[in-house]
Amino acid sequence: MSADPWPEGVARHALETVDSTNAMAARLAPSLSGPAWIQAGEQTAGRGRRGRHWTSPRGNFYATYLMHPTETPEVVALRSFVAALALRDACVALTGLPQAFALKWPNDVLLNGGKLAGILLESIGQGARVQHLAIGIGVNLIGAPAVAEVEPGAVPPVSLLAETGLRVDPVAFLDRLAPAYARREESFARYGFGPTREAWLAHAARLGEPIRARTGHDLREGIFETVDASGALVLKTRDGRVAIPAAEVFF
Repeated sequence: MSADPWPEGVARHALETVDSTNAMAARLAPSLSGPAWIQAGEQTAGRGRRGRHWTSPRGNFYATYLMHPTETPEVVALRSFVAALALRDACVALTGLPQAFALKWPNDVLLNGGKLAGILLESIGQGARVQHLAIGIGVNLIGAPAVAEVEPGAVPPVSLLAETGLRVDPVAFLDRLAPAYARREESFARYGFGPTREAWLAHAARLGEPIRARTGHDLREGIFETVDASGALVLKTRDGRVAIPAAEVFF
C-alpha cells in the first residue's frame, strides 16, 4: 500500500547528522513561518524525557515536528497524545498488525509489550504564549538499546525489525508518519482533545489494570482508570481516586 501524499504546507528538512532533531528545530524555528519536519540519519546527542540519553544508531528513526501553536501551554502539551496516535497509525499501516501496538502513558508506543518509540515535547515561550513547539520522535526501526541500558523496572526496548521481520527505511517511515500526524492534528485543532482522548484510550496499555506511577520520590500504586480532560493519569488507589499530571509509569 502506497503512502498518502505529503501534507500540504508542511516543510521537510532532511539532514545527515545533528546533535538532536529537537535542538535543530529550535535553531530553525525563528526562520520558519509554517510547520516543518526535521529528520536526521543519526543524532550525536539525542535526548529522551528528563534529559536521558537516547541511543541513536543509524537506521533508526529520528525526527521532530516543529510548529507555532496558538493555544495555551496546557492545550499545547496535549499534542503528545496526538503524536502517539499518529505514530501508532503509521506503524499499523506499515505492518498490518493493529493488535501489536499499544500506547503507554504519557508518550510511548509499545510493540508486543516492549518500548518501540518515544516522544519528547519541548517548547519555548513566555507566559501564556508558546512561540514554538518541537515534537521529537524516536523509533527503534532496526535496533534497540540493551535491557541493561534502561532503568530497572522500565519497559524493555524492542525494534520493529526484530519483532516483525520488517525492515523500514527511516525516510519511508516519515512518508507514513507525516500524513498520519496531519490527520490527527486536524482533528485535534477542529474538535479539541475529546476525540483524541477517546482514540488514545482505545489503544491504552494496561487500562483497568494495576500500575505504578513515580513522581520524584513518591510512588503511587493503583488501577489505571482513565486519562482525564487535562491529560492526567487517573489512578484508583487505596486512598481514593488520584489524578497525576506527570510521572514515570511502571508495569
